[in-house]
Amino acid sequence: MRVGGRALDILTALVERPGELVSKRDLMSRAWPDIVVEEGNLKVNIASLRRQLEGPGEERFIATIIGRGYRFVSPVQSTEASLPAVHDAVAVTRDHNLPLAATRVVGRSEIIADIAAELEDHRLVTVVGPGGIGKTTVACAVAEQVLPRFEHGVWLVDLSPLKEAGRVSAAIAAAVGMTAHSANMEAALLEYLRGREMLLMLDSCEHLIDAVAANVGRILASAPGVRVLSTSREPLGLGRERVRRLPGLDAPDADAMLTARDAMTYPAVELFVERAMDRLETFRLTDADAPVVADICRRLDGLALAIELAATRVDAFGLAELRELLGDRFRVLTSRRYGPDRHQTLTATIDWSYDLLSPGEHALLRRLSVFAGPFTLASAVAVAADATITPGQIAQDMANLVAKSLVAAEASDFEVEYRLFDTTRSYAQERLAECGELARLRRRHAEHVATLVAQANLELVQLGERAWIASHRRKIDDLRVALAWAFGADGDAALAITLTVAAIPFWERLSLLDECRHAAEQALAARFDESRSERDELILCLAHGAALLYTCGPLPQAKAMFSRALDLAEKLGDLDLRVESLRKLSEHHLWTGDARSSLAVTELLRATAAFREDAAGMVNADAHAGIALYYLGDLASARERLESFLQSAPATQQGVAGGAARFEFDLRLEARGALAMVLWLSGFVEQAKVEARRQREEAEACNYALPLCASIVLVSLPIQVFTGEFAAAERDLDFVEAYAATHGLPLWRAMAACMRVKWRLDSGQPVDLQDYRADLAKIRDGELGTRYPPFLANYGEVLLNGGDPEGALSCVDRAISLYSGSGQLWGIPEMLRMKGGYIRRSGVRGIEDAAARCYREAIDIARHQGALTWELRAATDFVELERGRGGSSEAEAALATAYARFTEGFDTLDLRRARALLG
Repeated sequence: MRVGGRALDILTALVERPGELVSKRDLMSRAWPDIVVEEGNLKVNIASLRRQLEGPGEERFIATIIGRGYRFVSPVQSTEASLPAVHDAVAVTRDHNLPLAATRVVGRSEIIADIAAELEDHRLVTVVGPGGIGKTTVACAVAEQVLPRFEHGVWLVDLSPLKEAGRVSAAIAAAVGMTAHSANMEAALLEYLRGREMLLMLDSCEHLIDAVAANVGRILASAPGVRVLSTSREPLGLGRERVRRLPGLDAPDADAMLTARDAMTYPAVELFVERAMDRLETFRLTDADAPVVADICRRLDGLALAIELAATRVDAFGLAELRELLGDRFRVLTSRRYGPDRHQTLTATIDWSYDLLSPGEHALLRRLSVFAGPFTLASAVAVAADATITPGQIAQDMANLVAKSLVAAEASDFEVEYRLFDTTRSYAQERLAECGELARLRRRHAEHVATLVAQANLELVQLGERAWIASHRRKIDDLRVALAWAFGADGDAALAITLTVAAIPFWERLSLLDECRHAAEQALAARFDESRSERDELILCLAHGAALLYTCGPLPQAKAMFSRALDLAEKLGDLDLRVESLRKLSEHHLWTGDARSSLAVTELLRATAAFREDAAGMVNADAHAGIALYYLGDLASARERLESFLQSAPATQQGVAGGAARFEFDLRLEARGALAMVLWLSGFVEQAKVEARRQREEAEACNYALPLCASIVLVSLPIQVFTGEFAAAERDLDFVEAYAATHGLPLWRAMAACMRVKWRLDSGQPVDLQDYRADLAKIRDGELGTRYPPFLANYGEVLLNGGDPEGALSCVDRAISLYSGSGQLWGIPEMLRMKGGYIRRSGVRGIEDAAARCYREAIDIARHQGALTWELRAATDFVELERGRGGSSEAEAALATAYARFTEGFDTLDLRRARALLG
């Protein structure tokens, strides 16, 4: 449980004496030793404990003995059993990302309770106030309190590192667990949030107020179960927004005659004393010091951050001297009006703290302000060190800045990292600009980030995928800031190109396809023509095309990128990148459904590999050819090529060009999926299931969302639906639709939704025509030619079920035409079988012969292809048709011949149906 330090002392004292009365005096002595405090402090902590222990409908734990004290009334059991080892602990489902409060929240109990209550009636509550007043602290406490109300959790979105308004949707998506893949992250986020009940806590909105307001407005309109708690220096300005202006902590009036006991009844003084004791163990508030502390708190306007900063200096200055220094700074700042009114008090606080630093600490803090995220001491030295500040001095000054609470130190699994608070960073950047150093430090930061990203790419092999991501993923904020500067008007075009090219494999490993697409598109703009080398342009074209292909579909723009990359590779004579360009072109042709063009490209791949005497390249060409041959309906040749590749290829496929793969699918995964489908079509059902399971297991192990979606949507689900494993198919459909939404992959979610329609049709369930039409349009607009024709034919069946046989036949004829024109011959037998069924169900008399012709043609083509599964399905329908009009030896022989050639899979839906007819 998340229990504060003093509350834990009180709880411990009660549990140590279960069932006994523990007096108020004893409890206060336990929680506040050697300090005189008011009884109200005890009541606040007891109330906090009860909120956490005693949920709705649960038993009581703490009883109040009026006027005397408290009693712990729940049973207590003592045991000598050792605690379980850490590695034996059971994982707990994560339902929030709220930080664990290191200190107790002081003086905010009433407003926290009020805001929590307002979230019941208002979907948007904004906590407003000047910087440093404690908005985040209050909002986190509110979020903690309301956590049980939200089925899908409470999620903190820290917007402070963001510099671009367009990244707000991505920041929210990342916080709630999505991985940014989508070309339209906003739409993907809205789709993900729709139907969920959660609280979004948007922290530090002021610097992106318009973008945040726009995003929040759309979220509230699209996701009725979502509530938003935001913190900002100004309201978002939306309708029905509940604004809570956070006042400063109460401090005594100037003319109050105070004792220490009196002063501690004011939250501002209580906060100062607690933080001062944390800093200096021997600090105690005396009656003589009480008016001085009260004056300090009052002059700081009750700002929590300012009070805490002041309290941390009690070890360096006496209280009286501290008050004098503070007073001097305020008098100076009264005549120096920096920025808007809402910044002045915070600026005064940080300015005062800044002036207490040594010259070396001044310089270091200013220079550290260029970092957007966590940084190491080595990074600080790389960016900040020069002739005026040495590495050794940086190490010493860094320790001082941490001690003075101007820099936070965080111990990670790998090393100690440092971080500036946002308000401190903003203040220090202003000082950096005043010193005329900002442009120089921005450049040094961008150059260092380019080095960090390049080093991170080299470490992938040594660290392994998971460890690499844990070590390097937090560099993304600095990468974004460096790119924003480099691409900006005052930036450096050549450095922008270098950063973008170096970041491509970085984005790949973090699955940030949309971010890569945006940066590559910028780098390919005409204004950077003179800054790009031809090799840079080649790599950027491959990255941009791949990001487009995997998020938006095989659009013409993606093909243009791959074609340009191929031209450049041939011009440069770079055979590695020529191979990669050909692979992407082949893949693009396959996605559009143009198997003939894909096969032609694979011949170029094979020729290139043969010229280089590259045996591995020739094996890879076999994989591409095998996939193309599968789509062309040459199943025997496809199986031969695919099995040859899988037997010869290494366990993992690395990208070429120094391992800097451009979002490559693992070729083994693609080949295994194609082999599973070839085996299934050839009648080897059990072998197909084995390959499908292996492909999915390998996809799950590779840590990328796209291959896992592909393995389920393109392989596992079709086999499950066609073989009648409807329960397993439903589970996979539920999983992949949620998974695609979580990872921002709308095209793949649409494909899963279309597969759900096929599952509904075959399992006899109703289909929503309007929803299906919308999902089908996404597949069509994405030009996904491999999937659109069968989904279109299924749409025809939906129309037929609704009484539109003409519409049904039009759809299936269009599907056959698309398949025939593109070379997707593998699916034509099934389309013809479906057409025969639509004709039979049209209700028009005398057209059974037309249906029979469809079945005969389907059987002939399937036999020619070796597609035994399609042959059996068409023959089964043929027998049912002919028996309805007296029987046919031709149909009976066709079914018996097809069934006799099966050697496995006899428990599947198709074979059970055929066996029943034959019996």
